Amino acid sequence: MSQRWKQRPRGSTWGNFGADDQLGRVNLLTPQNTLKAVKEVKEGLRFCLSLPLDIPATSALNTRRRPPEFKAVIRGGHVAFNLPLCKIDRWRTEVNCDEAVTLYMQHSTQWDSFAHMGAMFDADDDGEPEPVYYNGHQVVSTDTGEPRFGSVGAHKLGIEHMAKACMQGRGVMVDLHAHFGNARKVVGYDELMHVLDNDGVDIDEGDLLCLHTGFAQRLLEDPEVSDPAAFAGSCAGLDGRDERLKQWITDSGVVALIADNRAVEFEHEGPPPGGERGPLLGIHELCLFKLGVHLGELWYLTELARWLRARGRHYFLLTAPPLYLPGAVGSPANAIATV
Repeated sequence: MSQRWKQRPRGSTWGNFGADDQLGRVNLLTPQNTLKAVKEVKEGLRFCLSLPLDIPATSALNTRRRPPEFKAVIRGGHVAFNLPLCKIDRWRTEVNCDEAVTLYMQHSTQWDSFAHMGAMFDADDDGEPEPVYYNGHQVVSTDTGEPRFGSVGAHKLGIEHMAKACMQGRGVMVDLHAHFGNARKVVGYDELMHVLDNDGVDIDEGDLLCLHTGFAQRLLEDPEVSDPAAFAGSCAGLDGRDERLKQWITDSGVVALIADNRAVEFEHEGPPPGGERGPLLGIHELCLFKLGVHLGELWYLTELARWLRARGRHYFLLTAPPLYLPGAVGSPANAIATV
């Protein structure tokens, strides 16, 4: 397929995996890397890395997203919940439950697809920036200029590509909480290197990097988010304006960045230094738009991180496919760690 862009963002991987690639560094989840990950299974224990999808129990962390809302399914004029089917067919003996759910795909434990965050960038080199996403793709139809399902739905880069790839590899736990506790800590390159060196953590190309901050544990203890300001001022997060940190992410070869906090990184107030235009979330732009690195947010990592730390371990088999929903720009992640 012919290349759809004339110039790519500086430092990006556009084209590295092919002109029509929609997987990014998921391409690095090779059979060899899967076998390496399986070797980390020593005891056959499993850990669920997802919060309950109704946590947070309110929209306090993000007013645009809401907890799941259950709705009735109607069967034969009756609500299909605890329904004796003899009310419909007198000879039947079953009792039936069914349901529908309105689900905000990125309210709780989640994956971000590459369609979640693009940038204004002059990919066609005509002097005018336009909305564009990883590898020069568009989320609207190039034929009609419309999304997939009326007003929403990605034509390219939807979560289905990640789902088909299965998302299984070697997870690496970086325990920021063990070093910084519950205090707000902006983690740049120096702080991250200190933690990696102190704990003896090596990261290889093709790894799935998990950052334990303790934020999701706080959510479990206070699911209503009774004091949003206190939550915003707690736990560690990456510094999306640290150029050395972003270069390290680029050079590391990690397939995904996963954290148990709200957005992996902290939001910075105002424009970048010097008054230049730029992203509010620099790591989102780097990973989703430039590199093809998926982001995982609000995962539950505390139980696994404590177990690994008590045994001097850092690596595990991580199995974490998203929902196979074509056109979705994010998805719940019901991830499993096996140790």
